[in-house]
Amino acid sequence: MPFSSMIQEMKGEIGAISRRGLRSRSHRPGRVRRVAAVEPDEAALRQSCWAQLPPELLREVLMRVEGVGARWPGRRDVVASAGVCRSWRAVVKEMVRTPEASGKLTFPISLKQPGPRDAPLKCFIRRDRTTQTYYLCIGHTDALADDGKFLLAARKYRRPACSEFLISLDACDMSKGNGTYVGKLRSNFLGTKFTVYDAHPPCDGAVTSKDWSAHMIGSNTNSPRVLAGNYPVSHISYELNVMGSRSKTGRPNGSASHLATQNENKMVLTNKSPRWHEQLQCWCLNFHGRVTVASVKNFQLVVASDENAPTNQADHGDVILQFGKIGKDLFTMDYRYPISAFQAFAICLSSFDTKIACE
Repeated sequence: MPFSSMIQEMKGEIGAISRRGLRSRSHRPGRVRRVAAVEPDEAALRQSCWAQLPPELLREVLMRVEGVGARWPGRRDVVASAGVCRSWRAVVKEMVRTPEASGKLTFPISLKQPGPRDAPLKCFIRRDRTTQTYYLCIGHTDALADDGKFLLAARKYRRPACSEFLISLDACDMSKGNGTYVGKLRSNFLGTKFTVYDAHPPCDGAVTSKDWSAHMIGSNTNSPRVLAGNYPVSHISYELNVMGSRSKTGRPNGSASHLATQNENKMVLTNKSPRWHEQLQCWCLNFHGRVTVASVKNFQLVVASDENAPTNQADHGDVILQFGKIGKDLFTMDYRYPISAFQAFAICLSSFDTKIACE
């Protein structure tokens, strides 16, 4: 049998196995149907020729699968391979590299790991004004937006003295009692300062913030319930700049998704200052075609020279995060090392909140 035919046959069997026990969801957020989990047929799995592959051949086959699926939906074959059995899962975990090295998002843990160094990951955010819900997706193509692969969702909740955005891996359930809850963004009363909290310890020795809202996550009786903590990983502040508009500074703390976890340093990201365009007679930023609608929410963040550097001095350097409007409720979000998709999404969410002192 040709190797390409073997790959196709194996992918078909992997898909059949994965569909038995995985939750089925639509491409578009908001329409999710749940399927009762069914335990894999272990006897049938052991009899499968693919479960009996020699380790060397198994590795070669899975490397081919990983190489072909550079983007979603192709990456789902890699995820399905990890769900076949323990031996396959071990090979896939060893083979799949982090987003920093590969530029790919594969497993949920990838969303809290630093983005690629070479080029940004191109994502987009859909806003539902009715439910105040925001959906982060990564594109299937190079288009500004398409059906995309759903990554994270967030819903805004107004509190007496602040606003909160609860962030989840589930497109429908953002509750803290759900096992898919990953963290939150909280503002101060004026909407000028925000803190990003991770639901899980981002590194060894991380200290949780004292908060009445800590909850137990993981309602499945077959798995232990874990306390959803509030571990601060980033701070965001808005200030009025010389042009009277709001500017942003992101201060990621040490976290599992940041290089600072290894040396306990902090990194300061600040707005890239726009330049005056003589022909258009306005202040402009170059988004390289990734933003098409003018908006006060559009921004680019670069690394400040030091923590006390003024915002208007950060004019050079690679753009770490850029966010901009392309439709009424559609925005692009491109991020790269050293921040993660989770941190980038939270920073962008802060732009949607009302800022009493800056409006």
